[in-house]
Amino acid sequence: METFNKLTSMLLHALETREPTVDLLDSFVDHWKSITNYYIETTDDSRPVKQTEIPWRLRQMLDILVYEEKQQGVEETGSCLEYLLQHKLLETLCTLGKAQYPPGMCQQVLVFFSKFLSQMQKSLLQLINVYRPVQKLIRLCALPGSKTEKEEAQFLLVVSSRVKQDPHVLRYVLELLDQPAAGTPASDQSQLREQASNQRAESPLPSSQSDSSASSPVQSEASTCSPVQSEASTCSPVQSESSLLLCLLQLTKSQRGSVCLKAYQSLLLLAGLQSGCSGEILAHQTQLGELLAGRLVELYSLLPLESLDPAELHSWPHTAWSSQFSRCSSESPASDHMTNFFCWFDFLDHLMREAPEVLAVQVARCVRQSWLVDVLQPQLQNTCEQVVLLSTSVLCAAVRLVQSASLLDQLIHFLLRTHTLTHLLLQRCDHISDQISMVSLSLVEELLQKPHRDILDVLVLNNLQSRGYVSPLAAGQDDRHTESNEESDDLEEDLFFFSDSLFSDSQHLLPPPLCSSSAPPPPPPAPSGHGSAADVVNSFLCLVPVQVRSAQLLQEGGYESYVHDAHTLVTECQSLSQSWDWPLSLPPSSSSSGEESNFFEGHLLKVLFDRLGRILEQPYELNLKLTAVLSRLSSFNHLLLHEYLLNPYIHLSHGSRSLFSVLIRVIRELMQRIQQVSNLTDRLLDTRRHLLGLNHNTGLEHLTLLRGVIVLEEFCKELAAIVFVKLPLDQQ
Repeated sequence: METFNKLTSMLLHALETREPTVDLLDSFVDHWKSITNYYIETTDDSRPVKQTEIPWRLRQMLDILVYEEKQQGVEETGSCLEYLLQHKLLETLCTLGKAQYPPGMCQQVLVFFSKFLSQMQKSLLQLINVYRPVQKLIRLCALPGSKTEKEEAQFLLVVSSRVKQDPHVLRYVLELLDQPAAGTPASDQSQLREQASNQRAESPLPSSQSDSSASSPVQSEASTCSPVQSEASTCSPVQSESSLLLCLLQLTKSQRGSVCLKAYQSLLLLAGLQSGCSGEILAHQTQLGELLAGRLVELYSLLPLESLDPAELHSWPHTAWSSQFSRCSSESPASDHMTNFFCWFDFLDHLMREAPEVLAVQVARCVRQSWLVDVLQPQLQNTCEQVVLLSTSVLCAAVRLVQSASLLDQLIHFLLRTHTLTHLLLQRCDHISDQISMVSLSLVEELLQKPHRDILDVLVLNNLQSRGYVSPLAAGQDDRHTESNEESDDLEEDLFFFSDSLFSDSQHLLPPPLCSSSAPPPPPPAPSGHGSAADVVNSFLCLVPVQVRSAQLLQEGGYESYVHDAHTLVTECQSLSQSWDWPLSLPPSSSSSGEESNFFEGHLLKVLFDRLGRILEQPYELNLKLTAVLSRLSSFNHLLLHEYLLNPYIHLSHGSRSLFSVLIRVIRELMQRIQQVSNLTDRLLDTRRHLLGLNHNTGLEHLTLLRGVIVLEEFCKELAAIVFVKLPLDQQ
């Protein structure tokens, strides 16, 4: 009896363990042989694959593989999987899919590969009998006239997801197994990659690359170049074309939103790899940066520049890259092209924020070279005003929309480190065309809102560092002096010729407490002998004579109405510059030796002051933009900016000017010109009502002058509010 029980137990154990394995393998092999027998027995070449048993057989094989893995655990390799690998079933399926026999077989193979890679828990892409078929199948994707875009996009997304899970398989998917050469030391490899990066960043890309790189494999001999040949070769020694990246870029052009979206997601998955040396591989051993930048150039070339509205371009709202898949297609073709361009720009910006720094920098350099230098710079230097206007508008929008630190670096490098271009763009703030001046000022304003220290350094601070605007005779003098020596007497009269009523009304009253709960930024220390904060505030408030003020006629507030906005602006500028470690004391003046120095305020301040000097004869909108730029500059808590722009008591060196001295000259001109305007008070009141939308009937005579007077009055109040916020009176 005991022997019988042992025999029964052995039989049951065999049924529970051995038999299912044998059944699974037999069933798996049977399904595979049924597929192969179809090709042996069938003579009908035109019968679609969906009318055969092949799709069902493939589903059964996949179910068996998944079930077997669950039964045996991820660490073990089941017999069915071993059979698939040893007999190279994936290779065979890839060949059948490429032959499209029976018709539609490629679609079935793509579906099988997608489910196989996504449902199997094991990491399989490092196995040669897996990654080789995957590489071959990738090459079959995104071909012209493909009818399987949906399945291709899903397959590539699954491959990218597996790489995200197992970053070490990136080389296998990108076909970079033989690079770099095993005998090359790691330090040499790093140096070679850096040389290759510099070559790509400094040398212009071929003009045809942007048109062809996204749709066809880029012709490169990188895979055959050896590290020893790197210095003599024009191609990168470690750079290789990647079918995966080329296919994904091609699928981003698909007309099907779901396909396009998956291609975008796949690129983000690959670019976002943070582990190991994934970023270096993508940056230096693939053409990802060139391909992405080339697509941007391609989309930019589709913009119908001759029919675009510059104002719409430079004020283009932030367009999230994913929004293009949910928008309706009822827009005009021009709007569609602009949306596509700015969506791709946002995608690149998002990709660079997510990518490792080495990859983000490489992509940004490619964008600078391919788009900014090769395409946009010639347009910015064009002699046609329309081309200049539109290209500057696009650049203005790009600066406003960029968020990636790497891309911002390259934009700043392009705008401020290209000397001839920088000078040209700043000169255009005072262009004969008001439109070009307007968009150029907008570009400066957008730059001043970016968290990049070089912007203020290059545009303003480098020129003020010497403090050559301070007179060598200023030491120890406390008298009020605001202009160059040759005009000092006249300007002293200008300050006080208005009348005692300048100091009447409520101009000396303290403004109400700030509404904001946050404390105002810490004020820069005021130089001794330069007047209290109340004196500085009243200096700006008293600039505009009472007889040309019109705000009180409509019961509008004084400068107190600007305090809240000024606090917001100063706080914003402080948050931008918080990490820039600005000095806490003024540098010594270059003229402290007693000798006059030739001071130049810089190209930006020169055009701003020149424009401000003509505020009474310029269009209203241009004056608003001009004063907005000056107000933002004045709001930064740098001691040099505060002294030069907001201190009316500095003693200017011969031939120098400051913001306050320019305003005095404008006021002097204003007092001469208003003599020609009859009924000045009524005309100013009507003009202010017209600007507020309260009166639609206003005369055209002296309209520009009257609007200029109103802007000047409001600008002085705004400056007074900025001074108050930066130098609170209760701290003096």
